Amino acid sequence: MFSSKKDKNTFTIGFYNVENLFDTIDNPKTFDDDYTSNGKLHWNKKRYNDKIKKLGSVISQIGNEKSYYAPAIIGLVEVENAKVVADLAKSTYLKKHHYNYVHFNSPDERGIDVALLYNKQLFELIDSEHFPLFLEDERGKRDYTRDILVVSGNLNGELVHILVNHWPSRREGIEKSEPKRIAAAELARTIIEGIQARNYDAKIIIMGDFNDDPTSKSIKDNLVTEDFYNPMESLLNKENNGSLTFEGKWNLFDQIIVSKNFLTPISNKLQFKHAEVFNKKWLKIYKGKLKGSPFRTYIGPWYQGGFSDHFPVYVYFKKNN
Repeated sequence: MFSSKKDKNTFTIGFYNVENLFDTIDNPKTFDDDYTSNGKLHWNKKRYNDKIKKLGSVISQIGNEKSYYAPAIIGLVEVENAKVVADLAKSTYLKKHHYNYVHFNSPDERGIDVALLYNKQLFELIDSEHFPLFLEDERGKRDYTRDILVVSGNLNGELVHILVNHWPSRREGIEKSEPKRIAAAELARTIIEGIQARNYDAKIIIMGDFNDDPTSKSIKDNLVTEDFYNPMESLLNKENNGSLTFEGKWNLFDQIIVSKNFLTPISNKLQFKHAEVFNKKWLKIYKGKLKGSPFRTYIGPWYQGGFSDHFPVYVYFKKNN
């Protein structure tokens, strides 16, 4: 039985799509014009600082029902640049948790990247790199999207490798865009095979906004092979237990998947215990037709002052020695 008390031997690892965390400065190389003071969303420093503070508050509370610590590691997507990640790490609710970060610029046309926050007292960074996903549009031109971020380091003395993903969206329609997500899954598998070639028993965590559910072809058939376990699949069947809604339907695009060698306590310093969606009442819209959905920053062009259009997801790991 997993104790309900806060435990110093329990670590939380999370993932959060923070919904367009842009600064207020125009980047002429990307399509970030909406997120400037003169843009159609009237984005400004007050709104930016408020969002940073709110996101920090959310992250600081993920997993705190069972773990003594704020998340040891949390993957992030939809961040504009290193500056916004640094601002988040040193924000009101996070500055005491000793966070550092890993970030690389992606070629995504909107200017959004993936990143990773880690608690320096719990996780020792060893290496990080990023892998571009090469796609083409219907005209044969490069379709620029997010890289896959790979971070390696010691968590409780256990070497772990973390892949942070933000796969191509469904904007063009599910069927038309599915091959792009399958290509992303194939890239992730190539990265994993490279890690396993160096160490066949490598401990690997795959996290991300996959823009597909755990039962989708890209995940079920192309990513989660027999050496991995996806705890999010069982969560999908629970009523109203997705990480986002679209047209009144819940999806669980945000997932954390673990290699199966985390499941047994034998010779493991860390053992996977449990997965959850962080969907507290205060993170939800409280009335109207979107009641119960994530309380987001904007609905269309209208500022709402919320957190994100996604809930975070997280897993617990138990320290064995």
